[in-house]
Amino acid sequence: MIETNIRELNERIHQESSFIDLINLEMSKVIVGQRHMIERLLIGLLADGHILLEGVPGLAKTLAIKSLANIIEARYNRIQFTPDLLPADLIGTLIYSQKKEEFVVRQGPIFSNFILADEINRSPAKVQSALLEAMQERQVTIGDQTYKLKEPFLVMATQNPIEQEGTYPLPEAQVDRFMMKVVITYPEKEEEKLIMRQNISGQLPNTSKVVSPDDIVKARSVVRQVYLDEKIENYITDIVFATRFPSDYKLKKFAGMISYGASPRASINLALAGKAFAFIKRRGYVIPEDIRAVAHDVMRHRIGLTYEAEAENITTEDVINEVLNTIEVP
Repeated sequence: MIETNIRELNERIHQESSFIDLINLEMSKVIVGQRHMIERLLIGLLADGHILLEGVPGLAKTLAIKSLANIIEARYNRIQFTPDLLPADLIGTLIYSQKKEEFVVRQGPIFSNFILADEINRSPAKVQSALLEAMQERQVTIGDQTYKLKEPFLVMATQNPIEQEGTYPLPEAQVDRFMMKVVITYPEKEEEKLIMRQNISGQLPNTSKVVSPDDIVKARSVVRQVYLDEKIENYITDIVFATRFPSDYKLKKFAGMISYGASPRASINLALAGKAFAFIKRRGYVIPEDIRAVAHDVMRHRIGLTYEAEAENITTEDVINEVLNTIEVP
């Protein structure tokens, strides 16, 4: 009976996920390479999570989310975070109307489907917290009125890892609210040649609208129905608990290296990201490889290391690699 249900679910999701190929086709027109970043953007979109991107300037971060917004026919706003930015510049404010003789609400750029928070660590904590409240609650309060944000709502925040002067690093509790932290690298040599040719020709291709925001909202409910076996649930919790209690999982060498392990949000987001990854691969069930594929992006910003770990050049990537290699795959 269960096998029949899974087979039916698999067939249904194979049909429902057909638009993924269309999105990838359109994205490939304007983005050369960067498959990992595009795939993670889609996971965030389908799993209703937000993405923190870290990479040097010029790696098509802005172009990627702008192109995705065009393909989905959604509203897009780019906000450049600077030290003098105020929460009102982000969420909006009350202004006095002489004509109406009363205060009226002027909504800020946060009232969009896609938000690019460019260099989020350039603004002080009060601006960061205003954005993170909107991310978590999906609503904004201006004066005594609360406004729900439109669905789908996706924030892609970027951080520049090479400059630390004049920055306000995101506290761990705020970083934890991002579903994934994606580290992007330089393109391959052949990809860079293609990027150069496209840009100097002056004729960048245009994307077509292939899905609507409503299609994405419907797809999110389908993603939640992707089958997650109890063995996979146990695998997820083992991975997360191994970062909290490494000695219990044959990882004694990390016992004095981890100051705090992954939070319960890591377990939730590993499951959701695994379901979204399976949906993208047009499957109705999650396999261990799905969890392993998203584990680094979901967990790298949720593990704190001690000074001893830094002194020995141990990174969160090393911890996650060792955890994945040690925990038994179901």
